[in-house]
Amino acid sequence: MHDIALIVSVVIATLVEAVEALTIVLAAGLAKGWKPARRGTLLGLATVALIIVCLGPLLLQFPVERLRLVVGLLSLIFGLQWLRKAIFRASGYKELHDEAKIFQRELDQAKAAKSKSSNFVGDWYAFTISYKAVVIEGIEVAFLVVTFGAVQGKILVASLAAAVAVAIVIASGFFLHKPLTKVPENTMKFVVGLILTTFGIFWTTEGSGFQWTLKDLSLFPILGIVSATAVLLIYILKVKKKKNPESKIKNAYQPKLPLFLEFIYDFLIGDDWPTALVIYSTVTLMILGIGFEWLFACVIAFILIIRLIFMTKSVSRAKESN
Repeated sequence: MHDIALIVSVVIATLVEAVEALTIVLAAGLAKGWKPARRGTLLGLATVALIIVCLGPLLLQFPVERLRLVVGLLSLIFGLQWLRKAIFRASGYKELHDEAKIFQRELDQAKAAKSKSSNFVGDWYAFTISYKAVVIEGIEVAFLVVTFGAVQGKILVASLAAAVAVAIVIASGFFLHKPLTKVPENTMKFVVGLILTTFGIFWTTEGSGFQWTLKDLSLFPILGIVSATAVLLIYILKVKKKKNPESKIKNAYQPKLPLFLEFIYDFLIGDDWPTALVIYSTVTLMILGIGFEWLFACVIAFILIIRLIFMTKSVSRAKESN
């Protein structure tokens, strides 16, 4: 069960991130030339690979219980971000991810950009934007590969799964020279959000000192709880959207911090600090021996419902007062 979930999670997430990076690289290549875009991409891939190689063995040195707690918490914070956005897209509160529109926007920006050239990289704009796209999207893949792989002692399997997914996307982009608009990214992001949230709940609970009554089989009812909650939220938010078609979700709160601290904040808190506060508070109580294993799954389902309904309600009230 774990091996299959590991491979599926890594492959789907890698495909999504690789397609998004490919869109930017293609726009840079078509607008400024393939040499700088190609070299920026290769350097970006090397950077992500180095992150995996360095962090993988380091995480394996941690005690399994502590590793499950840390990885579980990070997977949960990470997965809930994917899941929230997927629910908002499915219910109409956010636009569906459209690679064609993104490609055209990136292409226009690349054509308008002025940058210096060098003999080594060619156009610096194309080189830099390609490198940044691959690294930024690749960090999320590296997170999945390293954390999921470390908890299960299968970093090599996770790395190979990610490498295959990247190779497929690169080959497709090389032959087609256009964005992969047919890839069902919105559905894939929803699936990854469900899987990450499920494993986050499972590992966090075990890392807090509780044992699931059904052991590994507990993953199925946890996935059922998370999936049912997501489907219920989509239905509720669709009804709310019909009553107030003009409403939109505000951008997530992001404190003004130095770049490094901003990265740490995103990693540990994500895009919804009240949810993160509830998660960390509940885990603290569980570590102290207060609660039971299924409590955590119920808390996550409850806070997900409350927060998403509140976020849409606050937008509606703001619009009504204008």
